Amino acid sequence: MKTRALVFVFRLLHVLPLAILAPLGCLLGEALYIVARPRRRVAEINLALCFPDLDAAARRRLARRHFRVLGRSLLERGLLWWASRARLERIARIEGEAHLRALREAGTPVIMLAPHFVGLDMGGTRLSIAYDFVSIYARQKKDPVLDRWLYHGRSRFGDQLLLSRQDGVRRTLKAVKDGRIFYYLPDMDYGRKDAIFVPFFGVEAATITGLSRLARLAGARVLPCVTRILPGSGGYVVEIGEPWADFPGADVEADTRRMNVWLESVVRTMPEQYYWVHRRFKTRPEGQERFY
Repeated sequence: MKTRALVFVFRLLHVLPLAILAPLGCLLGEALYIVARPRRRVAEINLALCFPDLDAAARRRLARRHFRVLGRSLLERGLLWWASRARLERIARIEGEAHLRALREAGTPVIMLAPHFVGLDMGGTRLSIAYDFVSIYARQKKDPVLDRWLYHGRSRFGDQLLLSRQDGVRRTLKAVKDGRIFYYLPDMDYGRKDAIFVPFFGVEAATITGLSRLARLAGARVLPCVTRILPGSGGYVVEIGEPWADFPGADVEADTRRMNVWLESVVRTMPEQYYWVHRRFKTRPEGQERFY
């Protein structure tokens, strides 16, 4: 019932102009900062680990800014579920699309590296208006109502293929080789399986090696893709970078380190927009103390 009520509220609010919806989302984030104490604690621990040069007051301000954009991204989810194609195209513009088009025209398989910034889902939905993707979908088994709407939002345009992690690598590889773009999110802590420990902001982080392995198996080029929430009511920008040169390399660990180094560089340009409420350092090397 609680989820149904939230969905109803999102549906009512999505008709508002972004100039009103955005500040409402920031207010929601302020409220979450106060009441969602467990998630706030996770964000504060992550920020302390990743930005030890900031004092406690600066980290608290950064955490608060994070919750404000997080609130925006949550409230504006209604746009992903119900806004028209034309409105989404106005709200979220794409930069660097020529890089993607060039690879598509050449018939080259493509993996889009799309890390967990809070605007991630808007970027995916905006791109799905023009392209067919394969992506990994984490089922919300405990909340079927939310699961249904998340699936709807990610598949309402085009011919999108959403696979669960249980579907394995073969179906993903086949889809990429058949011409679908893989919208890939490999920057979270999924445990020890298929992961190695490499630094992320100087902290050893369990990081899956899938980007390197899948690029090699599919013969794919990697395009970095970052979605930024713009200040005020400026909407979103989906930034597609140039294909990574000399990737994958000969060493999977070096490739995985390269991914994290690149991600760090982007996070530093908008630190409040990375998904700090995720327990990124949950899995620890043997003998190391837990952070959370």
